[in-house]
Amino acid sequence: MRQSFIAQLEELNNNVIKMGSILELSTNEMIQALENIDVAAAKKIIDRDDEIDLLEQQIERDCINIIAKQQPLASDLRKITSIMKIITDIERIADQCSDISEYIIKLSSKPKVTAPKHLSEMISAMKNMVINTVDGFVEADLAKATSVIEADDEVDNYFAEITEELIQMMQKEPQVVPQCVCYLMIIKYLERMADHATNIAEWITYIITGKLALG
Repeated sequence: MRQSFIAQLEELNNNVIKMGSILELSTNEMIQALENIDVAAAKKIIDRDDEIDLLEQQIERDCINIIAKQQPLASDLRKITSIMKIITDIERIADQCSDISEYIIKLSSKPKVTAPKHLSEMISAMKNMVINTVDGFVEADLAKATSVIEADDEVDNYFAEITEELIQMMQKEPQVVPQCVCYLMIIKYLERMADHATNIAEWITYIITGKLALG
C-alpha cells in the first residue's frame, strides 16, 4: 500500500511540474507575441489553454482519489491539499496568457502605437515570478517562494506607473484611446498573473514549513 501511495504522489508531483512547464511556455510565447503583436502566436496560446484545463482537472481528480483511498498522513495531506490550490492558480495564470493574447489580436487590427515605457520591466518582473514559482515547487525552495512574494509589490508599482502613463496618452491623443484601453487590460492581466504567482508561492511556503500565511 505504501509503495502504491508513493508512486501516486510521484505521479501527482510530475503532473504539477508538467502543468508548470506548459505555463512557462505559454508565458514566454505570450511575451514574444506581445512584443511583436504576433497574431498567429497569440492564437496558438489561446488554443493551448485547453491543455492546461484538462491537466488541472486530471490532477484535481487524482488528489481527491488519493485522499479518499490512501488516508495520507499530515505532511502528505498538506502537500496534496496545497497542490489542489496551486493548480487553480496555474490555470488562472494560463487563462490570463490567453486573455492577453486576445488583446494582442485586437491591437493587431489598429494603428501601431509605442508600447508604454515601463511595460517591458513589468513583464520581466512578472516572468521572473512565474519562473520562480515553478522552480520553487520543483526544488521545494523556500528562498525562491519568498522572492516571489516580495516581488509582487514591484509589479503593483509598475501597474500604477503604466496606468498613469496611459491615462496621459489618452488625454493628449484621443485617437489612440482604443490601443491604450487594450494596454490597460493587458497590464491588468499581468498584475493578476503576479497575484496568482504570489498565491502559489504562499502555498509552496506552506508545504515546506507547515505555516499558512495567506492574504
